[in-house]
Amino acid sequence: MNGNTFRMPARRLATVAAATALAAGPATLAGAGSAHATGDHGRASATVLRTGLDVSLLNKTVNVPLAVTLNEVQAPESAEKTALTARLDGVDGGKPFSVLRADVAEARATATAGKSEGSTTLARARLHVPGLPLLSVIEVQEVTSTATCEAGKQPVADANLLGPVTVLGKKVTLTTGGTTDVKVPGVGEVRLDLSKEETTSRTAAATALELKVSVNPGDLNVAEVDGTVTLARATCESPAAPADEAGQPPAEQDAERPAEPAADVKAQGARTEADLAETG
Repeated sequence: MNGNTFRMPARRLATVAAATALAAGPATLAGAGSAHATGDHGRASATVLRTGLDVSLLNKTVNVPLAVTLNEVQAPESAEKTALTARLDGVDGGKPFSVLRADVAEARATATAGKSEGSTTLARARLHVPGLPLLSVIEVQEVTSTATCEAGKQPVADANLLGPVTVLGKKVTLTTGGTTDVKVPGVGEVRLDLSKEETTSRTAAATALELKVSVNPGDLNVAEVDGTVTLARATCESPAAPADEAGQPPAEQDAERPAEPAADVKAQGARTEADLAETG
């Protein structure tokens, strides 16, 4: 389970963010089949949900960070998680508050000597914030993201949204690669970025949905909720090229594949490394 506990001074609020599985049968939370790290393996990660929200109470004396992470995995260290519900304890008079409910919430990350890949799937999901227990910030039918990095090949990032999307009770049409603003008087505003895909010569990152949330519900002793929410993100970094290819003279390598750009803008979370090809 993923979560963070925030402790405040005396007379201030303490919150606990916890990811909890609520499935029809036993849910699989432990990482399965973790790969072993070697210098030749690539890296991959996948996250179903990550929030970075500030919750301000009506008395204006307490700001509570709402930081929840659901199904975050990394490879080679871990492999798969399928928790279905992220829950926040301590906002509504200490009662459990469900931030995300979903029928399917899967995150997978694998890394071998030949290929690294991260992938996420989120289906029939409803996201809530404190102060809006009945009105979803967003409802989605299905979102997926995949980042694939194969040794010696161009990395690939792919993010998709399938089916209708409802934001603050309104059905909206999202533009791929664009920004959509949804405003509801007396409730708040949500800005959505759909299908963000980034690739470099060795890395890839795909985010199905990124939300900037600003709501003022005036309920549950909550004055304002502001921050960001990321749904279905996957990243990867390519394994080292095969030894025989790395050992080729520069002229032979240039003849077989196009030269890489002089400078890369690395995707978020990727490491910067020296070029693996050696000369001389």
